[in-house]
Amino acid sequence: MTDTLSSYLASIRKKDPDQPEFQQAAEEVLTSLWPFLQDNPAYLSQGILERLLEPERSITFRVPWTDDQGKVHVNRGYRVQMNSAIGPYKGGLRFHPSVNLGVLKFLAFEQVFKNALTTLPMGGGKGGSDFDPKGKSDSEVMRFCQSFMTELSRHIGANLDIPAGDIGVGAREVGYMYGQYKRMRNEFTSVLTGKGQTYGGSLMRPEATGFGCVYFAEQMLKSRDKSLDGLRVVISGAGNVAQYAALKVIQLGGLVLSLSDSGGTLHFADGLDEATWKKVVKLKNQERGRLEALDGQPGVQFIANSTPWHLSCDLALPCATQNELDEDDARKLIDNGCIAVAEGANMPCTLAAADLFLEHKTLYAPGKAANAGGVAVSGLEMSQNAMRLSWTEEEVDQKLHEIMESIHSACSHYGKDEEGFINYVKGANIAGFVKVADAMLAQGIV
Repeated sequence: MTDTLSSYLASIRKKDPDQPEFQQAAEEVLTSLWPFLQDNPAYLSQGILERLLEPERSITFRVPWTDDQGKVHVNRGYRVQMNSAIGPYKGGLRFHPSVNLGVLKFLAFEQVFKNALTTLPMGGGKGGSDFDPKGKSDSEVMRFCQSFMTELSRHIGANLDIPAGDIGVGAREVGYMYGQYKRMRNEFTSVLTGKGQTYGGSLMRPEATGFGCVYFAEQMLKSRDKSLDGLRVVISGAGNVAQYAALKVIQLGGLVLSLSDSGGTLHFADGLDEATWKKVVKLKNQERGRLEALDGQPGVQFIANSTPWHLSCDLALPCATQNELDEDDARKLIDNGCIAVAEGANMPCTLAAADLFLEHKTLYAPGKAANAGGVAVSGLEMSQNAMRLSWTEEEVDQKLHEIMESIHSACSHYGKDEEGFINYVKGANIAGFVKVADAMLAQGIV
């Protein structure tokens, strides 16, 4: 073990120089953990950090498939099985051109802490491919998914590794992959979550990440005797997480001022209503269109090539992708009156942005805490599959709410300072670390 935090971070950069996202995730976690580790040296003496930072297994494979014109394409597939100390590997599959080993290591590393915070027995993993489903026909996506699962099926199982969806992997892709897994293994198991409700999926799974993020934000606001009712909320993204975060904010009385995609920001000056929300969902989920198509509708303005962080608001929910909100964006939010930020995406705030929020005592929840609702309901789906039953929507929603409250409580326990301010980054990292590290210590050096 190196003597200082800076020398330890330098060793990570030297070991994985081409993985900036993984380096960023490691720096964020280790910086907040370091004082705790100095007070608890037993973790350092057993090499827990070195073992946490190295995947138990990284799998890379080729994925050949043919398009509708009969042309052969080859993509690269991955599965990073990061840590199984508290349960089988659990984490999504991402299909996007930006996918590489460094991105997946960062996501798998974050997933270890996130899954530990849910209180459910799940380890951490992540996978995917540099395949881009945008612009592909259903038949092309099916052929790719079948080829991808043909290889992945060798490395996963209901008691080994249970993937789910992520960016680029929705109900369509999960269905195709599950069908191929069932064909290959000749068994019907809970090896994938996010399944359709007709074949073992859980109610509330599509809503879980967005709803859970808002439930966590609700708990943060309660710590300052505030509620969502009447608050102005800016949301980035227009996919599954952003859609359902927006819906829950509307249901709780908040004003949703924005959604966004790669083309720009859709601004709702008087707040998004449910009728317009349904149009957004249809546009993005069925028509696979761009938000610009809704420009000019009553109360709707599209701002091209723009993110929503310049808008005056009380609460910000970044729900698009990693590093979408930088230091300048954070300063704009703070200057415009934003009092709370909850990450719906994985690491959407840069380190500098996160530091600025904490410096100004802005309530700031990292993704490993705020967006854990998705994997929490995936865990509940696994439980329902194992028991061969289905819970009602109300039962799942109640369990999700309880899990997010429990995560907030754990973050508060480890993150509250003497003045009462809660550093959720510190709290989430220590709470997740303690659970995983104690299990690793109990199981020996493996």
